[in-house]
Amino acid sequence: MSHSFVRFLGVGVINTIVGTAVMFLCYNAFGFSYWVSSALNYIIGSIVSFYLNRKYTFRYQKRDMWTAVRFVIGIVLCYLIAYGVAKPLAVRLLSGYSLSVQENVAMVFGTVFFVLINYATQRWFTFRTTKEA
Repeated sequence: MSHSFVRFLGVGVINTIVGTAVMFLCYNAFGFSYWVSSALNYIIGSIVSFYLNRKYTFRYQKRDMWTAVRFVIGIVLCYLIAYGVAKPLAVRLLSGYSLSVQENVAMVFGTVFFVLINYATQRWFTFRTTKEA
């Protein structure tokens, strides 16, 4: 297992705990929609992720606007893929359950899918390097 992947997992634990707490609070306590709650999770988590992964995980030294642009593109794609799969999957698997149960499970599925896709996106698209960190 590569060093950058282990560091990414550590950063991911922090982001996932914070983002998941925000997401479930927004959905269950404040009554925000599934999509708004999920989006807030990744807006907040992505800002933290960008800085921690650039500095700690991938030790990426280059500072330019295109790195940030690639990061935003990657996050948007990860979000659309993860949640575009998660909600239909949860609805299909839990068709006899309430919408609230389906959407809570979909948020868990989406978080897992997002983390897996996000590593590859950041490693090979956002923080491209010629050697392993």
